[in-house]
Amino acid sequence: MKPPVILITGASQGIGAAIAKVFAREVRGVKLALVARSAGNLARVEAACARLGAKVAVFPCDVTDEAAVTTLAAAVAQRWGAVDVLINNAGKFTARPFTEMRVAEFDGLIAANLRSTFLVSRAFVPAMVARGRGDVFNMSSIAGLQAYAGGAGYCAAKFGVTGLSKVMRAELKAKGVRVCCVHPGATVSPAWAGSGAPEERMMPAADVARAFYDIFRLTRRTVVEEIILRPQGGDL
Repeated sequence: MKPPVILITGASQGIGAAIAKVFAREVRGVKLALVARSAGNLARVEAACARLGAKVAVFPCDVTDEAAVTTLAAAVAQRWGAVDVLINNAGKFTARPFTEMRVAEFDGLIAANLRSTFLVSRAFVPAMVARGRGDVFNMSSIAGLQAYAGGAGYCAAKFGVTGLSKVMRAELKAKGVRVCCVHPGATVSPAWAGSGAPEERMMPAADVARAFYDIFRLTRRTVVEEIILRPQGGDL
């Protein structure tokens, strides 16, 4: 089997960068398409993955923008051809009480977490269907399974990702495309910076990233539809 082409959104830091590094380390000859808004941060992840032996290309893009995603799809196809594994990791977190959340803030969370997953999937999944093979990972959250105070926008967005993933699985399971929805709890990443939560109560980003790789390695006869990852010592 030829080395896969793996596209990762939100790849410039945190879990996305960790996912890129684990695939670079473990899959010989892998081709990584790294996507995020920050070209500078992407360049640092690109260099790290290249040192691990991967072939890497970076694609700065706002994945909440339909036209930008269309341009992204054309650029990736020109550089790497068809995408074998799509990892919808881009997202944004803001905590705010329901009665205090501004409409623009709510819309921004929906766009960054849910709209981005829809747009990028619509851009790359049809080619997987045409080939009869592919893998899609959608990054939800514990917040996509249970609500909490202060999570009006984020929970709404991540519950949406969970629901969209279920629809995609129902529609694509007979077409050779596996869909996995990932629900991590508190993870050491920039999203948790300033939260006050101690790192020892959170999961390392590398552990979450490793789960993506291990699921990908399963035979095509098996799919992990959903996976929940939580810190061993806490309930975050």
